[in-house]
Amino acid sequence: MAATLKKILPFILSLIGVVLFCFLTLRTGIHPILASLAKVGFGGFILLVISQLAVSVLLCVAWKSSIPNISFLRLTFSRFVRDAAAACLPFSQLGGMLIGIRATTAGHPRHTTDGQSVSWTEGVAANIVDITMEVLGQLAFIIIALLCLIGQADAGRFIWPLTAGITLLSIGVAGFIWTQQRSGNALQALARFLSRYISTKWHDALADNSEHFQTYIKSLWDQPARIGLGAALHLLGWIGGALLTWLSLILLGTHCSFLNALAIEGAVCGIMSAGFLVPGALGVQEAGYVALGHLFGISPDISISISLLRRGRDIIIGIPILLLWQFYEFRQLHQA
Repeated sequence: MAATLKKILPFILSLIGVVLFCFLTLRTGIHPILASLAKVGFGGFILLVISQLAVSVLLCVAWKSSIPNISFLRLTFSRFVRDAAAACLPFSQLGGMLIGIRATTAGHPRHTTDGQSVSWTEGVAANIVDITMEVLGQLAFIIIALLCLIGQADAGRFIWPLTAGITLLSIGVAGFIWTQQRSGNALQALARFLSRYISTKWHDALADNSEHFQTYIKSLWDQPARIGLGAALHLLGWIGGALLTWLSLILLGTHCSFLNALAIEGAVCGIMSAGFLVPGALGVQEAGYVALGHLFGISPDISISISLLRRGRDIIIGIPILLLWQFYEFRQLHQA
């Protein structure tokens, strides 16, 4: 029974997301949404895409600052693949992470600064540390957004759930960091769980190198200055996301301060984190923008347009990245 539920849960969550997305779109009206999007124009949309690329490169720099022995080129490619998979494919955030790990370890070219190829154990450890840094940055970002919400009329219905979410997330992150630094058995069990969804070859490679895995990830955490820099750069990346929301509002012809845009983006990120199992956060993202937009006097058509612009730029960037990744994988397979 549990196994069956595990298999159908993604389909159930996807269906709920589709229903929620359709409900919000139909309730708002397709014509007002299209009219709002028309204000942005082709030039405005390209500006959003370029700005998104700049934020994505910043996130790659954040990753490199924490992982000194893997080349920036490899980490950049892996980060773009990981984000593209999470945004464009019908997977949860976990699915995007698994594909990102595969991209980190794909092929046999020498991509690290010491001339060594990236092993499965190093790929898992590098992605785990980067995602931890990203969540730390997100936690700080949501706290800043919460401070921006204080004093806003009717903000209480968001402040208390966000406060509870921040508390739970802080406890979870602290426990996860402790696990990475102290509990080798638990972390190796997590890595084996991840490898189970890639291939038997990678699972066996991890099983044979579990001690190296723990040693490598501990060596990353033994450099607190690099870890701190990575978390700080990730926070800047989240703030960059708020800048993109502010820019979207300006292009849509809505007057909104940057702090209000930051509050909206931070709260929406918190809502999306709570619904991380929904593939692509479909429906969840739109509901978050509509709810927070209403708090700041932004009409539903503008709020849904912000979400659609976000999805549009993710798709425009993500699809070519996924095609490039598949071409790379096919070439490696052909040369094997």
